[in-house]
Amino acid sequence: MELGPYLILGLLEGLVTAAVLSLMALGLSLVFGVMRVVNVAHGEFFMVGAVLAWIIANAVDSHPAVNFLAALLLAPPATALLAAIADRLVLKRVAYDPERTIVATIGLLYIIQQVTLMTYGPDARPVEAPFNHRLSIPFVEWSESGMALYWPWGLGTTSYKLAVIGAAVLLLGAIWLLMTRTRIGLVMRATQLDSEMASAFAIPVDRVYAAVFGLGAGLAALAGVLIVPIQQAHYLMGHDPLLLSFIVVIIGGLGSLPGTVVAALLIGISDGMISVFFTPTLAKIIATLGVAFVLIFRPQGLFGRKGL
Repeated sequence: MELGPYLILGLLEGLVTAAVLSLMALGLSLVFGVMRVVNVAHGEFFMVGAVLAWIIANAVDSHPAVNFLAALLLAPPATALLAAIADRLVLKRVAYDPERTIVATIGLLYIIQQVTLMTYGPDARPVEAPFNHRLSIPFVEWSESGMALYWPWGLGTTSYKLAVIGAAVLLLGAIWLLMTRTRIGLVMRATQLDSEMASAFAIPVDRVYAAVFGLGAGLAALAGVLIVPIQQAHYLMGHDPLLLSFIVVIIGGLGSLPGTVVAALLIGISDGMISVFFTPTLAKIIATLGVAFVLIFRPQGLFGRKGL
């Protein structure tokens, strides 16, 4: 067996996983970095984004590209608004206490999940990709006459998966610019460093917290919209992404945005490679072992700071 095409396939599948995972984990890391809140309901916002994408796409009922564009534009803001309301009604009332917010977000998890089950139902439903051209991965064959390429049927990827990778790169760049080059990012960073001092300088900390919680949920929902043409929308689909997101932010360092991206690439590519050559279950086991080693030898994560 020639390994080259299978390595390329594993790399591409891993990059798709890393693209979606980086957006979701970035939202989780932002919420913790600014608010010091561990959002256990983060996976449900991912699920809500996918479910809303299906609802919006079916409501528009036009060309697949139009349906998907409408879902992409409407589902993440709607999820962000839902999260901001949850922040004001739930997290603010427990004063953002670390222990109580964990319990509160566990409650949010079950509320969102059961409401989705009662309204959307238990069935998994797909959203048609806006474009989905098949792209084959070539084999290289050497002979006495020279090198020859041939494209076997069935081994390859799709144009939509490549678009997901590109979209994630653009979105991550936009978030970096937002955090480092805008007044909004400055306010977020000031609140992260010292919320009491930020409040003394007339920064509305409560509104910043609601906006950050909404932004984190919106990023998770955006990841859900991007993945739903590949993985069908289901009311239980948030569990595995939540686990992988926690793995990513622990390895990268809690509150570290560069660490989150690097860890997402490590986890995503290893998951893709191991899934192609072995099984997805083995990939999850190795990722969990990676967390254990990081916690033993570098508890603050690869890019985290001690005492954070």
